[in-house]
Amino acid sequence: MTDFRWFFLARALTMITASMSSVAIAFAVLGISNDPRALSAVLAAVMIGNITFLLIGGVVADRLPRALVIQTCWAVNILTTGAMATLIFTGVATIPLLVALGALMGASSAFVMPAMQAILPQLVTPEVLQRATASISFVRAASTIGGPVIAGILVATAGPAWALVVEAAGLACAIPMLAMVRLPPPARSGSSLFRDLRDGWNAFRSRTWLWVIVVVFGLLNAIHIGAWGIAGPYIAKNDPALGVTGWGWVLGAEAAGTLVMTLVLMRVPLRRPLRYGMLGVAAFALPLGLLGWHPAVVPLALLAFIAGAGNDVFSTGWQLALFEHVPRDMLSRVSSYDMLGSFLAMPLGTLIFGWLLTVADARVVLMTASILFAVIALGTLLVPSVFGMRRAPDAGV
Repeated sequence: MTDFRWFFLARALTMITASMSSVAIAFAVLGISNDPRALSAVLAAVMIGNITFLLIGGVVADRLPRALVIQTCWAVNILTTGAMATLIFTGVATIPLLVALGALMGASSAFVMPAMQAILPQLVTPEVLQRATASISFVRAASTIGGPVIAGILVATAGPAWALVVEAAGLACAIPMLAMVRLPPPARSGSSLFRDLRDGWNAFRSRTWLWVIVVVFGLLNAIHIGAWGIAGPYIAKNDPALGVTGWGWVLGAEAAGTLVMTLVLMRVPLRRPLRYGMLGVAAFALPLGLLGWHPAVVPLALLAFIAGAGNDVFSTGWQLALFEHVPRDMLSRVSSYDMLGSFLAMPLGTLIFGWLLTVADARVVLMTASILFAVIALGTLLVPSVFGMRRAPDAGV
């Protein structure tokens, strides 16, 4: 089996279990306290833990063997997830304990994400990079279809702790799979941690398309996590027009749109990766507005499908832009700045929307968020390096 296939299997397994975990944690929190502020606190803790260590994670991933970094963090996540499941099983879980464990999960993922980001271009040639990127998106979409459905069944029949047990088991299987992937040794660096961080920053800020998109996604992700991640489950639990099961179908439809688009992008080249990508991102404003106006399952699922397809156009285009226009020995560090800027406002987004849902009408909140989302996303097309970026010459498109 080739290195890419082992990498693909390990990623597939961890994506599926992670999608189950997010659903399990959300309904475990709401089972303890049916308050959107409690859910926002736990999600904010995960993101704050992640944000705090992202830059260090990027440096570590460029200095040390990336597979080893990932495997170590997966082992930490097995322990953390197991502790969370045990607390829920025994009935002693509290919001402060889940906040603390969530922060530890986020810190661990801060080392995994930059390391994982830089592995794919080490395994495939430029000619097949888009196809390989789309295949990873395919399994991500499949996991977000199957993961919430499986988690929903487990939560409804056995309780949220069992979904966390399955996640821990999946990580335990993924560790030896990743060990089968042969990667070139990391470039040796005799410079200091500060110098490595500064070099990564210089590479980041010197590319206008890069920092513009990252700044914009800082705002878009704050809206997305607050309106979709907090308001969505809250409305599903309290509005019979949608319901918990209906929300699962909406999330599944969003993932199905991503799944279909990945199949398209395995064959259709993205010659303008960022132009089409930001148009795709703007489509998310459609289901977001409908969630506030009238959260009926079928029309909301149809619009979520469109949004999922659009999001995959951006995801693939963004990965290609990074892989083809950022030096490989800087990729983890640049990716860590990308992730830091994109995630920085997300904890604030969860807290603001958690508060807004207690003091304002959810319809007004979500429809306003929908308009802001569309305006911000489409505004990036006014930047020439975003609108005009083409694929690298050696990509063969």
